[in-house]
Amino acid sequence: MRLTIERLGHLGDGIAEGPVFVPMALPGEVVEGEVEAGRMASPKIVTPSPGRVKPACPHYRACGGCALMHASDAFVADWKADVVRTALAAQRLEAEFRPVVTSAAHSRRRATLAGRRTKKGALVGFHGRASDTFVEVPGCLLLHPDLIAVMPVLSEITMLGASRKGELALTVTRSDGGVDLAVSGGKPLEQSLFSALADLARRAGFARMSWDGEPVANRRPPVQRFGAASVSPPAGAFLQATEEGEAALVAAVRDAVGNARRIADLFSGCGTFALPLAENAEIHAVEGEAAMLAALDAGWRRAEGLHRVTTEARDLFRRPLMPDELKRYDAVVIDPPRAGAEAQARELAGSGVPVIAAVSCNPVTFARDSRIIAAAGYRLDWVQVVDQFRWSPHVELVARFSR
Repeated sequence: MRLTIERLGHLGDGIAEGPVFVPMALPGEVVEGEVEAGRMASPKIVTPSPGRVKPACPHYRACGGCALMHASDAFVADWKADVVRTALAAQRLEAEFRPVVTSAAHSRRRATLAGRRTKKGALVGFHGRASDTFVEVPGCLLLHPDLIAVMPVLSEITMLGASRKGELALTVTRSDGGVDLAVSGGKPLEQSLFSALADLARRAGFARMSWDGEPVANRRPPVQRFGAASVSPPAGAFLQATEEGEAALVAAVRDAVGNARRIADLFSGCGTFALPLAENAEIHAVEGEAAMLAALDAGWRRAEGLHRVTTEARDLFRRPLMPDELKRYDAVVIDPPRAGAEAQARELAGSGVPVIAAVSCNPVTFARDSRIIAAAGYRLDWVQVVDQFRWSPHVELVARFSR
């Protein structure tokens, strides 16, 4: 069949009339190939888009780690902004959009790799595109060089600790103390395996290593810097994907809250926003995971020159902060997971808090929650899209609402 691509789907595939999904195709392109079950798996590009570029990575066609390396940076930035505009328009909202901030290549400081034993050794890499195959990625253009450097050790760990038919999830995080490794899906941590893994962690210079939640090595604190504070997050804890992306998000949140003196940080995690904002304001950080709050609090207590930071462990999905609790703050920062925070948005809408800085990784749930807030008399002032998951369809953003 010969088809014309009409748009991109939320996973980055081109979509033609039908719908027919066409990987690695861009809007406006004419493609040709066999279609099976609504998918053209191996398209030939007959008429390329002006936004098409040659993928820089030799693994791109097989690897599922990236989805948009065949598109120029300018195209991807415009598309990601349009994804947010479209989601807002579906809720009858619009806003000023600031220029998209895109993280550089080789800047991912955190990634989850897959490890599987083979007859001859082990494979460590990303899952293949639309399959359960593995693709090794030496020289990956996404990952920071410090993470690429530990790939051989991850292979040794896979040979030691993966079952013959199982698969390891290897979450590697770059920290000031070295690589922080959290492994899940492995064999039971018996004494012989523990000793072998601890020795590997020592030889590799890992700051910390855990195995299905159990500590194996803790040689140095796996420190992350949030403003003036140094924080050692719990093993496997959430962290923004790149330092540049985090800096862009923090800068936008700072701009949104302005000179607010009392700020509530909802879904605060380990303090990505709370601790930098504490340089100029008193912060109340609310988070469901007590271990993350403990790391935040310890980082605040070690830092110098910060305003008071209080913490509260609370499930904001079941027990959102209510208007009478929110009214004491000059601004609220909210950074929920992909599901959004509909219940908390409803309470924010009725709170009268002057400014809301909303951080999101899902344009659809962000737009849904924004409609709730806007309907209560808030104006959506601006949106800042941040592309820290380069070459992927993933979108992050900060938005400012004012009463």
